[in-house]
Amino acid sequence: QVRLVESGGGLVQPGGSLRLSCAASGLDFSIDTAGWFRQAPGKERQFVASIGRLPINTLYKHFVEGRFIISRDKDKNMAFLQMTSLKPEDTAVYYCAAGKYSQLSKDYTYWGQGCQVTVSS
Repeated sequence: QVRLVESGGGLVQPGGSLRLSCAASGLDFSIDTAGWFRQAPGKERQFVASIGRLPINTLYKHFVEGRFIISRDKDKNMAFLQMTSLKPEDTAVYYCAAGKYSQLSKDYTYWGQGCQVTVSS
């Protein structure tokens, strides 16, 4: 049984940082792509970042480039999203996903339950 569990969300002030973690079981993150998506209230789920088999294979949505970094620890079978210079518009539920190397949610087979990130003063 595949399971993805996110952690590390919370409340942070604008300009602050958070590091999201995604622990995977039942699949191998060294083979499957790890992706992060987010969904704000009243909005559609949107792609944030993904990392393929090689560390050099990363994709970022334009609004997080230079602020967020996606990484993976193959030994621990975990993926991470380091978020810096956070803005109020980054407030959303963040989801970890596993699947194909893509920006499209339909290409991801497995999803975590999501964790809340709130950026507010």
